Amino acid sequence: MTLTGASRAWARRHGLTPMLWLVAPGVVFMLVFFVYPLCYGVGLSFQGEGGPLSAYADFFTNGFVNNGRSRESILVTLRLAFAASLINVGLALPLAYRMRGAVRAKRALIAVVLVPMTLGTVFVAAAMNEFLGRAGWLNRVLLAAGVIDQPLQLVGNFTGVLLSLVFTGLPFAFLLMVGYASGIDPTLEQAAAVLGASPARRFLHIALPLLLPGLTITFCLAFILAFGVFPSATLVGNDAGPTRVLSKIAYTEYSYGHYSTASAAAVIMAVVQLAVLGLVLAARGLLYKGPSTGGKG
Repeated sequence: MTLTGASRAWARRHGLTPMLWLVAPGVVFMLVFFVYPLCYGVGLSFQGEGGPLSAYADFFTNGFVNNGRSRESILVTLRLAFAASLINVGLALPLAYRMRGAVRAKRALIAVVLVPMTLGTVFVAAAMNEFLGRAGWLNRVLLAAGVIDQPLQLVGNFTGVLLSLVFTGLPFAFLLMVGYASGIDPTLEQAAAVLGASPARRFLHIALPLLLPGLTITFCLAFILAFGVFPSATLVGNDAGPTRVLSKIAYTEYSYGHYSTASAAAVIMAVVQLAVLGLVLAARGLLYKGPSTGGKG
């Protein structure tokens, strides 16, 4: 056996197949651009001036720069993320369920729904300030028509950030739900209809259980996107008060050169997200243990 043949035989015995080498670039990329920065950031969070846990103590004792309510930022961020995720999934579900069948101008309608994904957060924030601000078009029209006496406060607060997250997050949730809804075999509901089940019962007992895994994944991804909100909280919110989210605190600490406290805020963000995702996935496992989809044959 030649040297090359011996090397190949040794590689096969140890599981080093050609297919494995195709995975190597992805593994290297993950190690360099994800695992190493993650480990470095977590390690940095334990290098506070007052000891290994001083950065975390500063967070929970409201000792960060320009911030007297760092602990409250967890609840603010959770409220925004939960509200935006529930609204996006709640609106995407009926739209996707309706779009799974034959619909006139289906591609055009889907394209229209997906347009906000292409606009970007800054563009959406600028448009919202121009349209929904105190001197925006909406308030000017309502004031001129005598519908209101004072301008509505729709930006610069929690409502403005929530509207921005819904506007940019709904297309993403809809795109995911369309894929899951399209995978349900329509003959299942047809059979239930033949047996006398009403549309509501067909949805609750057939479609919804099959959509539940997709709903869970969509909610988790929508929650992650909303939880990391930063531009919207700054541009259409009030990051000094009602929309002071965790990402803003981490950025403020980083901009002041307080890298350990900034890393601690980022680690807290990650821990809270993982805790919520774990609870959601555990709840799904308790509610439904069937197949992930009723695939079309």
